Amino acid sequence: MNPIITKEFFETKTTIELARDILGMRLVHQTSSGELSGLIVETEAYLGATDMAAHSFQNLRTKRTEVMFASPGTIYMYQMHRQVLLNFITMQKGIPEAILIRAIEPDEESLEQMAHNRHGKTGFELTNGPGKLSQALGLSMQDYGKTLFDSNIWLEGAKTPHIIEATNRIGVPNKGMATHFPLRFTAKGSPYISAQRKSSILTHIWE
Repeated sequence: MNPIITKEFFETKTTIELARDILGMRLVHQTSSGELSGLIVETEAYLGATDMAAHSFQNLRTKRTEVMFASPGTIYMYQMHRQVLLNFITMQKGIPEAILIRAIEPDEESLEQMAHNRHGKTGFELTNGPGKLSQALGLSMQDYGKTLFDSNIWLEGAKTPHIIEATNRIGVPNKGMATHFPLRFTAKGSPYISAQRKSSILTHIWE
């Protein structure tokens, strides 16, 4: 059995380190239909008060962003274009930084239920984007405010990417310098990475 990631893991790393180091970890959601899970292959870091692309830029505190000021490992869900996106809070209370989970590589035993959740979608389309993976895993706005350490959502240690690639984040135009921050991290070559050309897919992804 893979080790479950504890609060201490989150408390000893920066947001950027966490965005990189959770690549290859297994994201698990215990549902009424059983466990749904997959390996994280793409993340984005958002650096709070100094990051124009973050919802909490300049420490903006609203009903939506309130949970961003909570303790590390708290789950921040938000809705965009009818899709629900999954984020983990990363820093100590009062510092509103987070990681967006952009893509996972689904575990084989989860494929059938994930395809059902995604209304028949299969293959890479199943989880190669933040809204897609949330739907596949059965996540919703009801998961807002849970934590990774005492709920039906958790992380497990699993694999280590052979190469981790850092690039600009997706969908953050007109955000000044923040548009160009290399804060998107991927397990290079995974076919489940979002917005990826087929020519970029590799066979040697994990160590």
